[in-house]
Amino acid sequence: MGSFTSAGGRGITTAAVDPATGALTPLATTGDALADPSYLAVDHGSGLLYAVSETERGAVRAFRPEGSGLAPLGPAVPVGGAGPTHVSLAGRTLLTAHYTSGSISSLRLALDGSPAGPAAVLTHRGGGPDPDRQEGPHAHQVLPDPSGRWVLAVDLGTDSVRVCRLGDAAAAALLPHAEVRLRPGSGPRHLAFHPEGGTAYVVHELEPLLTVCRWDPRSGRLEPLGEVPLAPAAAPGGVRAYPSAVLASPDGRFVRVAVRGADAIATLSLADGPRRPRPAFSTPCGGTWPRDLAADPAGLRLYAANERSGDVTWFDTDPATGEPHRAGAVAVPAATCVVFA
Repeated sequence: MGSFTSAGGRGITTAAVDPATGALTPLATTGDALADPSYLAVDHGSGLLYAVSETERGAVRAFRPEGSGLAPLGPAVPVGGAGPTHVSLAGRTLLTAHYTSGSISSLRLALDGSPAGPAAVLTHRGGGPDPDRQEGPHAHQVLPDPSGRWVLAVDLGTDSVRVCRLGDAAAAALLPHAEVRLRPGSGPRHLAFHPEGGTAYVVHELEPLLTVCRWDPRSGRLEPLGEVPLAPAAAPGGVRAYPSAVLASPDGRFVRVAVRGADAIATLSLADGPRRPRPAFSTPCGGTWPRDLAADPAGLRLYAANERSGDVTWFDTDPATGEPHRAGAVAVPAATCVVFA
């Protein structure tokens, strides 16, 4: 579980998961081994964990399991961009997205799995109609598609998703292929693929929307098909809704979105097909400002990282309806992210 150390977080917290209840028991923290490790990615083959340091001088660091905690594997490596908010793996290449500098980067992995610089950086261009949030590009997420042939970068500042190819493995460069424009001023933040691989869901931060897209892995084409409202523009008390994370359930039956401001988890049913989501439930997240969502490997439970209330809550999901029911919580100050090893 990641956290903002600059806001009182304890770095990366490892926890044991009770297989019967889903309860989390914290075991160890990385402390100041990496500042503001806001997003994490696990290599399930090697067991290594990668974390970005969301700081002005952005960096990424690898950790290996050691006892009940994590030990750094090599030094932190600069990513070539400021304010990295996302990290993912594309084979032997590490990808990072940088909100502040509006760029994405790729780094080769050494034989031991540690990131090897220098980073190959691709800087985005453009902006959007919101003068406060879209004065320039703000890359928020970068991830490979399910086929492993393409890399997609979601940019809040330019209202677009960029599709790239990974270049030569030795250089790990990102090569622009296409840019898909979405609703102006909507601020796309994160994207998730349906398990069938041909549908993608883009969640927007500046408007509470989910855009459903067709994805063609052969041509690298992303085609917007329609939008689904996620919440009123303002939550009770006049608080604005800011969606954050989007997650397709492992069984492909639901899409779930964390909505900050409303402090809720929106569940959309895919009973009519993966490209026809319809709102099903809105469930309180159990805390304040849910920044990330994760499903356990079996898809039985849902976990929310609530940044401002400083906790991670977990939910049992009804096997028939998919409705989440709060089952517990654990204190994680300034929580930002949850991943499973």
